[in-house]
Parts: sequence; C-alpha cells; structure tokens
Amino acid sequence: MSARDKILGRIRRNLGRGPLDEEAATLVRDRIAGHKRNLVPARTSISHGRQVNLLQDKLEALAATVVRVPSLSEVPGQVRDYLSSHNLPSQIKMSPSPSLDEIPWGDVPMLEIARGAAVITDEVSITPAFAAIAETGTLCMASGPDTPSTLNFLPENHIVVLKAGDIQGSFEDVWDRLRQKFGEAEMPRTVNFISGPSRTADIEQQLIMGAHGPRRLHIVIVEDEQKA
Repeated sequence: MSARDKILGRIRRNLGRGPLDEEAATLVRDRIAGHKRNLVPARTSISHGRQVNLLQDKLEALAATVVRVPSLSEVPGQVRDYLSSHNLPSQIKMSPSPSLDEIPWGDVPMLEIARGAAVITDEVSITPAFAAIAETGTLCMASGPDTPSTLNFLPENHIVVLKAGDIQGSFEDVWDRLRQKFGEAEMPRTVNFISGPSRTADIEQQLIMGAHGPRRLHIVIVEDEQKA
C-alpha cells in the first residue's frame, strides 16, 4: 500500500466512511476527468491588450512593480536599472530555463549571473513565469528542473520575465494551458500562484513585507510576444 493510500484510508476511517460504491466512484472519476470550469468573471472577457493592462493594474495594486519592454533585448538594461534604483547587488541567481537563454545578458556586463536553485544567501532571483492571470493579477509558476521553486521564495528580491503572449484572462484558462503543456499524467510537482510580494499582518495588525518570501516583486513584461 502506498503512502497516499494509507493517508486516504486513515481519513476514511476517521470519517467513519468505507470505500465508495461503484456509482459514487464513477461520479468522482467523471468529475476529475471532466475538468468542469468554474465561473469566469466578465471582466476577463476583453481583448488581450486590455488583459495585459488589467494584469498590470492588479499587480501594482498588490505592491508589485511592473515595467513593459518592446523586446527581450531590453530586459538586461531594465534589470540593471531596477537593481540600481533599489541599491541591490549585481549578483543574480537565475533560473536555468532555456526561455531565458534568448535574452542578451552579455549586453550588460555588470550583471553577475549564476544559474540554478536559490540558496539562503541569494538576494536577487530572475525567473520566467509559466503564465499570468489578468483576473486577479497573479503569476503562475510551474516547478521543474529548469524552474526551481526556491527562486520564487528564498531571495528577498524576485524579478520575473513575463512574455505578454503568456498572459491569460482567468484561472480556468491557465489550468487549460497547464494541461495542454504537461499532459494529464505529467503535471508539475508544484504550481505556485503569486500575487504581489510576500506580506503578513498577523503580528499586532502591522503589515510586514517579506515575511514568507520576497519583499519585492518586479515583473518585466515583454510586449513583442503578445497574441495576434
């Protein structure tokens, strides 16, 4: 018996419930396989250009910063300027994702880039986003060998390169995209949804930034990747 079966069996026993009968089990299997979509807010039924604007508005309302660039060639300069404006070091831990290989990092030699998973001493990380959700101003980060989740949470400063073509209207659109990309049986081990920098007000109702993750979240939207 697998660990998963043991855990689910323990839950059933504590609930006083035995195995499902075949009719109930069929309903559950059909529900899981059907991927029934939830309600999608009408505010996402807009042109893609307006979805990009909505995403930026939502992100900025959540204390993230957003800049748009016309092409990938502009990304290194924007990263340099961002680091300089916040008096941050030029040492960066970057995702090994091939999607970032297209960016001419060598055009800005002051950037010192190492690639791999983040460690506790890293202050700045750069990652791609799998997608973004205009509905709520949320980034979707899919974990994998090329996109370690540590880069999303350990460094206090997280820079995300987001292609405008990867911006979707709703959560349902992004789940469809994940299934198309990875397949039903090959979903990422972890899918993180990130809306703004980390924060908490649990202690005396005072807002503290960076309690459980980055204190700053900066998104560079590359506009030449927009949908037609």
